[in-house]
Amino acid sequence: MERLVFMGTPDFAVPVLKALIGRYEIVGVVTQPDRRAKRGRKVEASPVKVVALAHDLPVLQPPRLRQPDAVAELRALMPDVIVVAAYGQILPADVLAIPPRGCLNVHASLLPRYRGAAPVAAAILAGEDETGVTIMLMDEGMDTGPILSQAACAISPQDTRESLSARLAQLGADLMMDTLPRWLAGAIEPQPQHHSQATYCRIIAKEDGLIDWSQSAIEIWRRSRAYCPWPSTYTYWRGKLLKMLRAEALPQWAGEGELGQVMVLDEGLAVATGEGALLLGEVQLAGKRALSAEDFARGQRDFVGSVLGLS
Repeated sequence: MERLVFMGTPDFAVPVLKALIGRYEIVGVVTQPDRRAKRGRKVEASPVKVVALAHDLPVLQPPRLRQPDAVAELRALMPDVIVVAAYGQILPADVLAIPPRGCLNVHASLLPRYRGAAPVAAAILAGEDETGVTIMLMDEGMDTGPILSQAACAISPQDTRESLSARLAQLGADLMMDTLPRWLAGAIEPQPQHHSQATYCRIIAKEDGLIDWSQSAIEIWRRSRAYCPWPSTYTYWRGKLLKMLRAEALPQWAGEGELGQVMVLDEGLAVATGEGALLLGEVQLAGKRALSAEDFARGQRDFVGSVLGLS
């Protein structure tokens, strides 16, 4: 049985790790150091670490892979292959050179499109109706290594980054289980990427969620899906942050309304945008629980007619 090191951190990586357990000799699981939760001060282990400990797998959490002691610790494990899924650090050349059968990465896009840190959000923002996963043989570039296999996945109008990521994670696990044994048996010829067709995406920041009401309703609707659950799309009402948790675009609406103004339409409560209107489904005022837009408006009588976005 081949010796394998797994490297991953968030929920996206968990299905891949679970699929590998019992099929390969996992000699180490490398994940990011424990972090403080976004809310509260409690230190939390990564989802990958939780699964690894539940299966009595050895866990390594080096702060930086480039440190000589971290490289030495990995080398001492003598893995035949390293499998990576959303680990969170770039693998340096010293690490890539450790396993004789290379480092295989599960990337949540159909490379060479959407190289980088947030491919699922990028696909939704671009209005794609299809994305997928790629198993790639890693090199020193940013998602530039040759392709071993790919599988496509449809994007539905209801998909958020959270729901689409969950499907892609399982698809990636299934594809890895099909690809890895064939790769180890020498039955796959790596295919170079067409670098001229590459597109890139960046890390999501909290301020990306701030709504610009001069954008079209379709653009804001895509952002609400791409930034769910974090950082969510948000605006300001009466000086307080107001999250738009669920929304729908009404691109054909061409009525009168100030940008950001809350209106009552036949379809429900909506906000005027640069093109069309955004139908509000669920909102959450800072410090309060999430409510349907209608319930929120019933409790806040001056909501209808007000202009959002004024801090």
